[in-house]
Amino acid sequence: MTNQDTLMPKRVGPKDVPAVTIKDLRFEVIHWGKDRGFAQNGGYIAAFDKTSGEELWTLKIYDIVYDPDLESDVQDLFIKSMKKSLFGSNLKITDERGRKYVVNTDTRTVASD
Repeated sequence: MTNQDTLMPKRVGPKDVPAVTIKDLRFEVIHWGKDRGFAQNGGYIAAFDKTSGEELWTLKIYDIVYDPDLESDVQDLFIKSMKKSLFGSNLKITDERGRKYVVNTDTRTVASD
């Protein structure tokens, strides 16, 4: 291994995902959940009051099962895209593996798409 190899990051961080506004709420992706005391990095969104900017709630979209024999950073799985559905108050979310989810923002429930 060369010195250059030790300076290379193990994984490139996730790309920013634009916020989405539905009714009076702004939704943002939380990439670094562990920094906020959550069990995993990736798979979370937060809802904010559109006017005040106050965070109202967070929601886990999917679970990540970490293998203790592997480094956790290479197992993190991030949200790749988040869009408003054409009808209603649903969010359409896609993770880095291409799995799709629908979030009903009124009931705060998640379903596979």
